[in-house]
Amino acid sequence: MQRNLFDHDHDHFREAVRTFVARAVEPNRDRWRREHGIDRELWLEAGRQDFLGISVPAEHGGVGLDDFRYNAVLSEELAAAGLAVASSVGIHVDVVAPYLTELATAEQQARWLPRFCTGELTTAIAMTEPGAGSDLKALRTTARRDGGDWILDGSKTFITNGASADLAIVAARTGGPGEITLFGVEADLPGYTRGQPLEKVGQHEADTAELFFDGVRLPDAAVIGEAGRGFAAMMERLPQERLHTAVVNLAHAEAALARALDHARERQAFGRAIGSFQHNRFLIAELVTELEVTRAYVDRCVEARVAGTLSGIDAAKAKWWSAEVQNRVVDACVQLLGGYGYMDEYEVARAWADARVTKIWAGTNEIMKELIGRSLGFGDPAPDRPAGPAKPRQEDPRR
Repeated sequence: MQRNLFDHDHDHFREAVRTFVARAVEPNRDRWRREHGIDRELWLEAGRQDFLGISVPAEHGGVGLDDFRYNAVLSEELAAAGLAVASSVGIHVDVVAPYLTELATAEQQARWLPRFCTGELTTAIAMTEPGAGSDLKALRTTARRDGGDWILDGSKTFITNGASADLAIVAARTGGPGEITLFGVEADLPGYTRGQPLEKVGQHEADTAELFFDGVRLPDAAVIGEAGRGFAAMMERLPQERLHTAVVNLAHAEAALARALDHARERQAFGRAIGSFQHNRFLIAELVTELEVTRAYVDRCVEARVAGTLSGIDAAKAKWWSAEVQNRVVDACVQLLGGYGYMDEYEVARAWADARVTKIWAGTNEIMKELIGRSLGFGDPAPDRPAGPAKPRQEDPRR
């Protein structure tokens, strides 16, 4: 399918990313899986290639491009090589970067962004807690005033880059329901400890960990954005996170299907390539069509993000639908490979295990559907927004 989303500059950028993936990612993936983490050298090499600071202003060491198509190219090429690497790098480039470039003070930007761009400072975002996943208003991590400082207590879980990040953006409750503040918490602060990488079903290359805060003292200079306005800040930036997820989901599924198609052409049964049997031929036709239709919608969302018109609802649609399609496609790829599809040495088997979480993170698919349904006028106020005070009923002036 012809894509009209990119121009020659994006194509050249894609070639550079592919070269980087072949040189710095592919040879190391098996070792990263065993070690449950990505080498710092990967981050440093990505920094040398100017991949980490795509949207960071040039005065802070970035490229200064407000064009999400470059982010999409980076995500697509990393996802084709492996979902875990795309997830880890994407948290840094697509999820954390907007908080630092749009909300951080000049002093914070000068402190963090140059090293953010070089890979010397890696990042994570810490929202999820053992008792609060999609329901951010249920956060139990707190930050209370102590003189001119804040005292941070609590824990986070399932944090991508959690075991290795030098800086975590931590969401903490600082008042009543919905009053959340974001803090930049550096890894060497007393009272801040990071757990060992969690044992996951898939995505073993990504270090996913628990974070613990025991009386961590933070100055006012650690607050990112306006105190008490963290919930709104997160809601404003979730559409880009969900779009990033959709881009990654789709590229990951496309790569898995390409591998399965190679197998279907080469594998013989009853004297014929297995792809030539009607059932498999029809299945392949369905998978290719479903991916291409989904690609058209996700590309449209990328265009909207570039134009500054991407809505949270459209991003929610892209996130949940791409995750559903990804998981259906990858599961079908396992079936096409038969017993080989269940062997961990095969990329399709790894892709199957890696993909399952995409229906859970960045807001579960059920929450995405809830948001979409409520946007159509059904149900209570959207769960991504704190409920405000009840509004007095207004009479219809036409009566």
